[in-house]
Amino acid sequence: MSSKILITGGSGLIGSHLSEILLGKGYEVVHLSRYRNKVSKFQTFTWDINKGHIEEGAFENVKYIIHLAGAGIADKRWTDKRKQILTSSRVDSASLIYTWLKSGDHSVEAFISASAIGIYGFDTGGILQSEDRIQLGDDFLATLTKKWETAADQFTDLGIRVIKLRIGLVLSKKGGLLGKLVPLAKLGLSSAFGSGEQYMSWIHIDDLANMFIKAIENPEIHGVYNAVAPKPVTNKEFLKQLSEVLQKPYFLPNTPKFILSLVLGELSSAITGGNKVSSKKIEEVGFNFQFPELSEAIRDLLKVT
Repeated sequence: MSSKILITGGSGLIGSHLSEILLGKGYEVVHLSRYRNKVSKFQTFTWDINKGHIEEGAFENVKYIIHLAGAGIADKRWTDKRKQILTSSRVDSASLIYTWLKSGDHSVEAFISASAIGIYGFDTGGILQSEDRIQLGDDFLATLTKKWETAADQFTDLGIRVIKLRIGLVLSKKGGLLGKLVPLAKLGLSSAFGSGEQYMSWIHIDDLANMFIKAIENPEIHGVYNAVAPKPVTNKEFLKQLSEVLQKPYFLPNTPKFILSLVLGELSSAITGGNKVSSKKIEEVGFNFQFPELSEAIRDLLKVT
């Protein structure tokens, strides 16, 4: 009998891709979602975080939980209300699962939670960030991520192995970062943000999915790992390589930070800032990247030869 995996946020960019790969590997995959998707191939159980409710049977025979639930960080301006939604959808949702598992028998062996490299701070310059960094950021995104990881850590009290993947900028052909940047690049309108010298620690969505699978299949993996490719690049270099792959010009001046601030508010700090993040720890437990080079990743996703 194949192992059963419950994914929260299973219909999102990462969750839907990961679900398909897990299915192809023979795993049984079910989703936990706010709404039931009648056309999904994956059985979906519903939950209501505000009411503290999870549909009966959601955790039956589940061996692994992958926690990807969370409102989109860059989808809207960070108003006070939006900040509360961003936090609750990640932290309160994990705590609800913990409460339900604690209250009864379960078969869960591992809880693998998404996290974010934003925990290191909005802009840490060219200093390579590793998981053992003691001084973390104190801005909104870093504070949110610390709460997110703390919510995951409580599962250790139940004897469950906990893994937290600090995810970088995910590259996918179905949206996300490339979905926003490719249309402009195709028109030759790429422009670096702010100084353009801030680092972008990225990862191909296939490598990210395989990292989650590695965390499931290797019982020695526990704790926190950076989920980024080995070669982060500056914002300017990222956009330059994207333009080169698409054979488009890259010549426009940088978009000034103050303009981004006017348009996006506090969210602009997450765009004009950046982190140079290390992938050494996950590589030391035997993970091999299929796409360590940015140009290779972009070519694969955009099907450019």
